[in-house]
Amino acid sequence: MKALYGLFGTGGFAREVMPVAYEMLSRVHDTTKWELVFVVSDLQQPGNLNGHRVISEASFLAHEASEKHFNIAIADAKVRERIATDMVAANIDPFSIQAMNAVCYETNDIGDGAILCAFTTVTSNAKMGKYFHGNIYSYVAHDCVIGDFVTFAPSVHCNGSVVVEDYAYIGTGAILRQGTEARPLVVGKGATVGMGAVVTKSVAPFTTVIGNPAAELRKQTEVR
Repeated sequence: MKALYGLFGTGGFAREVMPVAYEMLSRVHDTTKWELVFVVSDLQQPGNLNGHRVISEASFLAHEASEKHFNIAIADAKVRERIATDMVAANIDPFSIQAMNAVCYETNDIGDGAILCAFTTVTSNAKMGKYFHGNIYSYVAHDCVIGDFVTFAPSVHCNGSVVVEDYAYIGTGAILRQGTEARPLVVGKGATVGMGAVVTKSVAPFTTVIGNPAAELRKQTEVR
């Protein structure tokens, strides 16, 4: 019986991540002994997408594979959290996905279920929480601390000694200025940094900032 690897989501990001996951698994496992599928929570009709089966979350949970693993290629942090909680409760282990040309040096601590897309870089002494998304060309520099369910869109520049708290979303091309060990730059819990923003000072929790230098757009009441 084959092992089953489920990638949650069928949107653009999931379709970009799927070949990365397939290439990674193919390098280390006999391709006749596992299957990689898309998983959708509310699927009405099973099908096929980009050469991979699409199955429902219920079918994935019920599947009698020799072993099962999951990852989540969905941007919404709270959806990721819900899926991860349900899968772990069902004794299904997360697997991390890293592109062959991603760079991750030693001395980093990366949590379960991370996705490091093509041309991403994690340098040294960074600590990253669970289910991190690093989209193409993003980097995390030395001594950064990244929380759980954080999303970096393409080409995010996260310089050294930056703290990004749980559920934060950093938009395409944003730059997070380097902090210091004594005074790191902090992007608060649930905050959103807009596309192309240049963040030169800390961002309060549940706040959206845009522009150069980044300034507050609105304050949210809670994480959705």
